[in-house]
Amino acid sequence: MNEAILQVRGLCKNFSGVTAVDHVSIEVRPGELHAVIGPNGAGKTTLMNLLSGDLPASAGLISFRGREISRLAPEQRSRLGIGRSYQKTNIFPAFTAFENCRIAAQSRTPRAFHWLREARAYDVVMNLARRALDAVGLAPRADELALALSHGEQRQLEIGMCLATEPQLLLLDEPLAGMGAEESARIIELIGRLAETHALLLVEHDMDAVFQLAKVLTVMANGKIIATGAPEEIRANRDVQTAYLGAAQDSLP
Repeated sequence: MNEAILQVRGLCKNFSGVTAVDHVSIEVRPGELHAVIGPNGAGKTTLMNLLSGDLPASAGLISFRGREISRLAPEQRSRLGIGRSYQKTNIFPAFTAFENCRIAAQSRTPRAFHWLREARAYDVVMNLARRALDAVGLAPRADELALALSHGEQRQLEIGMCLATEPQLLLLDEPLAGMGAEESARIIELIGRLAETHALLLVEHDMDAVFQLAKVLTVMANGKIIATGAPEEIRANRDVQTAYLGAAQDSLP
């Protein structure tokens, strides 16, 4: 089995005496889609915020490619190869789809751009943006303003912006939220392709999609991990069934 690209040990987050993430340990490996599921309030998004650096951890260690990154800022983690999407789509609506990806690609350049030189003159950045748009199926919409794209296409664009930074690990937080069946199918297909070439940690409430895509599932409840295993193991786990009992928004397929 491939060595883990992301290793988390004893991760905790406290908010004014409330423990949102309670001694969580998890590993994610290259070429593996690892899904984190659980009822609302389980601590899933807080975990993602800790991994991306959007929140500081109260305790615990985060290691990426063998390097301890627990105290690094989000932009530092991004430059190391961690890409993140959010529950609420995070794009530049007044810019074109291509410009969104170009801006993301620019953030990875080793030094500042010359202010008198057009951004379009930087071939590496332009190529990264084009490849990212193509990877998410938005190349034909490159010149469309992001605000003119459908909700599903905006989610695709956000993932494209992540890809423009050349990440090795993708953290995707509820990428299917608010989508209809057709748009969901496109994103599911995209995520499946990305899992073949990236380590991927997914938080998602669509259980059909999760069990279709994931090789490994971790289940959280009340900030703690209650089970980790293959999909068939999670389906049969009594603790998991109990955690989901009465949670109308989630059901195990």
